[in-house]
Amino acid sequence: MPRTPGSLRARLAAARERHRERHRPSGFGFALADSIDYLDAATWDAVSAGHSVFLQRRYLGALERACPDNLVPRYALIFRGRHPVAAVVMQIVTVAGTRFMKPLAPAAGRSEGRSGRVLLRRALSPALRRAGEAMRERVLVCGNLLSWGFHAAAFARDEDPAAIWPAVAEAMYRVRRAERLSGQSDFALVKDLSAAEGDGAETLRRFGYRPVESDPNMVLEIPPSWRTYDDYLGSLNAKYKNAARKIAKDLAEAGGVVSRLADVGLEAKRVHGLYLSVLENAAVRPVTLPVAFFPTLAEALGDDFRASIVRRENQPVGFISVLRDGDTAVAYYIGFERTAGLGNTVYLALLHSVVADAIDMGCRRVSFGRTALEPKAGLGARPERLWLWARHRNPALNVLIRNLLRAVPHGAAPERNPFKSVPAPRAD
Repeated sequence: MPRTPGSLRARLAAARERHRERHRPSGFGFALADSIDYLDAATWDAVSAGHSVFLQRRYLGALERACPDNLVPRYALIFRGRHPVAAVVMQIVTVAGTRFMKPLAPAAGRSEGRSGRVLLRRALSPALRRAGEAMRERVLVCGNLLSWGFHAAAFARDEDPAAIWPAVAEAMYRVRRAERLSGQSDFALVKDLSAAEGDGAETLRRFGYRPVESDPNMVLEIPPSWRTYDDYLGSLNAKYKNAARKIAKDLAEAGGVVSRLADVGLEAKRVHGLYLSVLENAAVRPVTLPVAFFPTLAEALGDDFRASIVRRENQPVGFISVLRDGDTAVAYYIGFERTAGLGNTVYLALLHSVVADAIDMGCRRVSFGRTALEPKAGLGARPERLWLWARHRNPALNVLIRNLLRAVPHGAAPERNPFKSVPAPRAD
């Protein structure tokens, strides 16, 4: 149905009002900083208390000390008068197009048609890579590119997030304007909002942001009855229990052993190499962690950091890190050799080690992240939907950006029930 002149006028008036709102102060006060150490520690701690470890100074400080070379942090404390109401974590990342180009796999074993496409891509690869290197974008991210979940802002207790989101949008605007000295940041993202944060964040629409669904986070709930990993195994039905035992058997027969990595620093280079072997196969890799990241994080988080390693003939062939984030165990970064002849077995064994660690740490859930959804569903994890909110400085490009983001395929959220019965929610 064609729009009437009245409806068109109303839309234009609403657009003008949104433009005016984006360009007038929200009424809040701000303390902006390039380092978490520049802000008042007591104020930040008071606002972030009870929120994710990814919003705490110990994690943020570790990230600054071992930061990817194309990422710089920015922070904001938001005040109503002299009362702090929110702490905001932002990052500016400079991304080349090549970080969104998946390396070509060998053509061997492919069908004739598919091999032809691979050969064509190989022929075009030098030109594509030059074009990718030439395409560079500075993106302002509210949240953390090195994690998943809502790690963009901590709102003070008894505050309505919907009332403060305009101030978060203003903090991002102020940072973007200040960054003109270093280079324009035209594209802005707020990540990763679950349904719980979605209602309050609807305010962002008035500032030109629009939500786009991303891959889900796979979450395993841990019921009170699981006191050990054997309890978890005992809760699985015969099919999945046998699969878990086969993973352990196959690993043992190949000479692989899973153990706790007590000192990450001693294996820092090898662990980093395993991480790179996984990263280099990823289609999207906006940042690359430095060698110092894992030892620095382990030192900063203490007992809230764990790592497991798989050794074969006394050589590391896989590792995984686990962070305790309140009552959640986060299966953080993983790495394994794909040429070891048992890469998939190592990967699955490491996922099972996370379940064991989570139970041992007294956690109520495991956050497995949003890659390899199928094997995580086989562990009993269920999808938790997440959204990005995106905006481009140029209104004409906003529609294009949103359409491009919608076009990025995200994995279907598999639903599996490997348990004899659905585990009851853990009691508070």
